[in-house]
Amino acid sequence: MWRGGTAAWGLLRSGGAGSPRAASGAAAAVVQLRQRLEKELEDIRGAGTWKNERVIASRQGPHLRLAGGGAGILNFCANNYLGLSSHPEVIRAAVEALEKFGAGLSSVRFICGTQSIHKDLEEKIARFHQREDAILYASCFDANAGIFEALLTPEDAVLSDELNHASIIDGIRLCKANKYRYKHMDMQDLEAKLQEAQKHRLRLVATDGAFSMDGDIAPLREICQLAQRYDALVFIDECHATGFLGPNGRGTDELLGVMDKVTIINSTLGKALGGAAGGYTTGPKPLIDLLRQRSRPYLFSNSLPPAVVGCASKALDLLMESNAIAQSMAAKTQRFRSKMTAAGFTLSGKDHPICPVMLGDARLAAVMAEDMLNRGIYVIGFSYPVVPKGKARIRVQISAVHSDEDIDRCVEAFTEVGRKHGALP
Repeated sequence: MWRGGTAAWGLLRSGGAGSPRAASGAAAAVVQLRQRLEKELEDIRGAGTWKNERVIASRQGPHLRLAGGGAGILNFCANNYLGLSSHPEVIRAAVEALEKFGAGLSSVRFICGTQSIHKDLEEKIARFHQREDAILYASCFDANAGIFEALLTPEDAVLSDELNHASIIDGIRLCKANKYRYKHMDMQDLEAKLQEAQKHRLRLVATDGAFSMDGDIAPLREICQLAQRYDALVFIDECHATGFLGPNGRGTDELLGVMDKVTIINSTLGKALGGAAGGYTTGPKPLIDLLRQRSRPYLFSNSLPPAVVGCASKALDLLMESNAIAQSMAAKTQRFRSKMTAAGFTLSGKDHPICPVMLGDARLAAVMAEDMLNRGIYVIGFSYPVVPKGKARIRVQISAVHSDEDIDRCVEAFTEVGRKHGALP
């Protein structure tokens, strides 16, 4: 059996000999699978939506060195909003945690995978968001996968923005609640769905705080007003808001003055808060206690490595000591958006460091992104299935550690490349 499996795997890797009819059993199935996969991959290339992974040979930051000799590259495509991925105090905290607590726990939290630093970080997250408690996950994708199934039953309903992140969509698919999808940030449609959902026991409105593909911010004031009117709870994913939106960087609920009206927050440690990995849920203590008992990604995943915990903990310390880093984002974001608009580009979203340059055509986005790299600007073209068909764009992300000169150089390169490829007159 093992020899047959090995032979079949060899056929998959090598392509095999002869036609699928000449093979037998598992080997024939593997050859057929290989042919189908190669056809699907070729279709992706043909559609212009193939996603290359560029290899970086330096630490994350505004200036990069690519493997193979690319040096002096300006990076405008990272989620490193506050520049903390390479902050010396954050790195030092990671090294200290690694030396004191080791590389990892080799276990899940409830067996022998919880250390004092995990509990300390959870307390710090709850304090930062002004919530009762928090629970750590390996990623916010896991946090989103773990909350809906644990919280909602067939008696309940969840109402989700149609452009919510894939992890929210997947998490909702896992639960048995009644599912409603409302049009993107359309409060009339949300109200109609809330009226329809009144027959269910519990109603949960789920939305991104800031939408990662479009750079727009959910109308949380209006959502919370509707939730109060129709006796619903509000859940927000704050991955692209935590650390830099709001006066103290606490997120969209702080920005829009509804911190006391949002019940549950999921967010990440892998973007603004150090950029390593990890996610969390914060909210009412009974909910967090339930997640520790029922949330499958929490129960069946190893605890966060101590170095990651050290990074995130120091990042939160820096934010709670001063709001200067968070506040530096607004002017830099406005500079890029205003200069790109003046050049003739259409940008999605508003007042967010995610600045999607809308192009429409997938091939154009890919070609322009490649040409930008040739000019020393690292940006990525986004196309289907990451964004809807016909909505291809190059997503630019501004960081607190970009200088004005960096931003101006990026705009100049966009203008040159846009004219070259017909995206500008």
